[in-house]
Amino acid sequence: MQHDLILILDFGSQYTQLIARRVREQGVYCEIHPFNLSVDEVAAKRPKGLILSGGPSSVTDEDAPRVSTELYEKVEAPILGICYGMQLVAIDLGGKSEPAIRREYGHAQMKVLSGKTRLFDELPFDLDVWMSHGDHVTELPPGFYKTATTGDVITAMESEERRIYCVQFHPEVSHTPLGKEVLRNFLFDICGCKGDWTPSSFIKEEVEKIREIVGNDDRVVCGLSGGVDSTVAAVLVHEAIGDRQTCIFVNNGLLRYSEFEDTLGVYNDNLHLNVIGVDASKDFYAVLEGISDPEEKRKAIGAKFIDVFQAEADKIEGAKWLVQGTLYPDVIESVSVRGASVTIKTHHNVGGLPEKMNLKLIEPLRELFKDEVRAIGRDLGIPEMILERHPFPGPGLGVRILGDVTPEKVELLQEADRIFIEELHNFGIYRDVWQAFAVLLPIQSVGVMGDFRTYEKTIAIRAVTSTDGMTADWARLPHEFLAKVSSRITSEVRGVNRVVYDISSKPPSTIEWE
Repeated sequence: MQHDLILILDFGSQYTQLIARRVREQGVYCEIHPFNLSVDEVAAKRPKGLILSGGPSSVTDEDAPRVSTELYEKVEAPILGICYGMQLVAIDLGGKSEPAIRREYGHAQMKVLSGKTRLFDELPFDLDVWMSHGDHVTELPPGFYKTATTGDVITAMESEERRIYCVQFHPEVSHTPLGKEVLRNFLFDICGCKGDWTPSSFIKEEVEKIREIVGNDDRVVCGLSGGVDSTVAAVLVHEAIGDRQTCIFVNNGLLRYSEFEDTLGVYNDNLHLNVIGVDASKDFYAVLEGISDPEEKRKAIGAKFIDVFQAEADKIEGAKWLVQGTLYPDVIESVSVRGASVTIKTHHNVGGLPEKMNLKLIEPLRELFKDEVRAIGRDLGIPEMILERHPFPGPGLGVRILGDVTPEKVELLQEADRIFIEELHNFGIYRDVWQAFAVLLPIQSVGVMGDFRTYEKTIAIRAVTSTDGMTADWARLPHEFLAKVSSRITSEVRGVNRVVYDISSKPPSTIEWE
């Protein structure tokens, strides 16, 4: 089935992925591409609408990202310019955009000037909006008319004849309360989208696609981590080809408390996957012995995982495909308009396996965001204990133990982390945070237990709120909750006499400590 497509050209805005998510929430499929996608490539995709994103540049800069002016002539679909996109349209089509004397950041009150504007149809004349710009349009291009202002600043403009609609504010953020309705007017009234892209339609189409790709005889290997992405990917492939998929779930000894046994039970008993559980804890502890540097730990864990996985996969005759839970943000970042990024930390998935094992890839989730993966997982009947599980790093507790890793330290951290997560559930706030975990610090401090002096370890607990993990804020957890967690950890986990709470946001910190 052919779904309507909205194409988003990315000029580097921190909100571009949010635009895509808001569009998809309306049941309309969309894709993000770099701003320099050629006009012919854009036209070949036959989009129902085109969105030009915001961006950090000034359109007056000599090296500012631009599109070919042919885009406005050759692509017949309606265009929505947001922030930088509005300024770009103004300059490209004969108007002016200049640095503002008074920059607008944050909340603003916008006044719609006419009830005839299709973009603001059936919306109030006074709207709360969110601004984030240093330039603004000072002269409209020929054929455009002003549709909204904040004070004396042009906040929206349209050309009904050319079907181009532009706004200076960000309708995609939650701080613009009626932004969803603005986008809805563009998608349905202006572009004529049907809104028929749903999790259930995705499942049916993806299952058919997998069957076609794999054929009637090939076998497939899938690496399971116990997390949302790999589980949903495995269940989708299982729906398509059944037991011709063999899943391998490796216990690296760095999983959460009893996670290997519990998750293996769900895979076998609830989801009926063809899964092999491999306990390689001792092998991972051996390669980690004496290593304290976080990058070296990640590399050692990743290399050992590939060795263990390949040894098991080699036993499967006729395996030609490898399933990976790649998500759309991974795809987008691989073609980022910002160019090559500095490596903050090495990511550990099953990187290197397709080349090393000469396998072809199946990535059934590569068009989806995390919240869409969870929705599809629910339609597939995957238990909430997996779908609502917080993100967990590939190297597991290996990068939550600062310094060298030993089985004794792992056991101590598993107990502390179990108590933290258990109390989040007990207080009913587990789903209010995006990620929560405990960290074992290489610090000992003086304490007192009973009449005795102690000199024992410190546990840091971390909880953040976020939408996608790209930015995050520390969670404002209740004091009585923190008190309960601290009391339980210091009482129940032998060897710990101090608990601290991490109140750092990302940026400047990362979510994980290593």
